Amino acid sequence: MIDTAAITGLHRRTVQHWHQYDIDNHYEGFPRAVCRQHQQNYRLWHQEDIARSPDVSDAELAQIKRNIDKLNQQRNDLIEQLDELIVGELAAAGVEPRGDAPLNTETPGSVIDRLSILALHIYHMQEQVDRDDAGEQHRAKAAAKLEVLHAQHTDLSASLAELLDDIFSGRKRLKIYRQFKMYNDPAMNPYLYQAKQRPAA
Repeated sequence: MIDTAAITGLHRRTVQHWHQYDIDNHYEGFPRAVCRQHQQNYRLWHQEDIARSPDVSDAELAQIKRNIDKLNQQRNDLIEQLDELIVGELAAAGVEPRGDAPLNTETPGSVIDRLSILALHIYHMQEQVDRDDAGEQHRAKAAAKLEVLHAQHTDLSASLAELLDDIFSGRKRLKIYRQFKMYNDPAMNPYLYQAKQRPAA
């Protein structure tokens, strides 16, 4: 059975660690895959911060956009990989869903992704609460938002634990839904494949 508290603890510890040291991943098994997926969200968060800076040149912004597209593709691929690993654990444990077992609206991998983003959001909102160069009103607003984020994280963590319990007990079915992102595929993105057909200027 996959431990939700271990997942959220990994998210929290690595966000703190990576803001002080290089991004690393010393985990094994399923936690290693969780950490890899979390790394993409961490990199995405900071690329998007840079993209919003008024000091970034157009050329730099174009490269950042490409970085974001690549990271987002990796992020989504790794969400599916988390679900594939869970399917493998179910098979190894001999778990078969009941005949009437319903599907959930989202997969465990998708919930883990949302918890990863929440961990990042909580870390950065805490930074706003702790700012010495910001006024009391700013810090108070950030503290109110932080309280909401913590509540959302608690609720979502409990929902993931319940979902995993339902899946591993056979009360719910797990089906992997492929996202099939098209924008990075030269054969699927109309602008890219039509560009090859246009005559050179």
